[in-house]
Amino acid sequence: MPSNLKLIDNTGCFVCGKNNPIGLKLEFAPEGDEYVTYFVPGNEHQGWKGIAHGGIVSALMDEVMARALHAAGYRAVTGEMTVRYRKPTLVGKKARFAGKYVSEEGRVIQMSARATDEEGNLLAEATAKFVKV
Repeated sequence: MPSNLKLIDNTGCFVCGKNNPIGLKLEFAPEGDEYVTYFVPGNEHQGWKGIAHGGIVSALMDEVMARALHAAGYRAVTGEMTVRYRKPTLVGKKARFAGKYVSEEGRVIQMSARATDEEGNLLAEATAKFVKV
């Protein structure tokens, strides 16, 4: 990755950008040692009928980890991410997405994320390696 890479926020992010006309415009906040957002998928976010598309779920997992890092003062980008889907994320049902710092070594930061439904059931989980820029 080029050492002169600049990360510039133009509020156009698909997940959090307030100026993205087709974006999700989600808000994020710390809750304990996690960084969290809540999302209710609509029909426009589905893959199979009534089930949120896995790519949307994955994007939210990536974003909640990245936002946790940004809030902690890190400038980093996703280098690798693994997502495991445990249960369907249902359209019309609120889900909680939480990202958490795990460890770091050199330029690599390990993060984790979880998505749960309102009853606390695990919907998806992710691990990721972020690279400091």
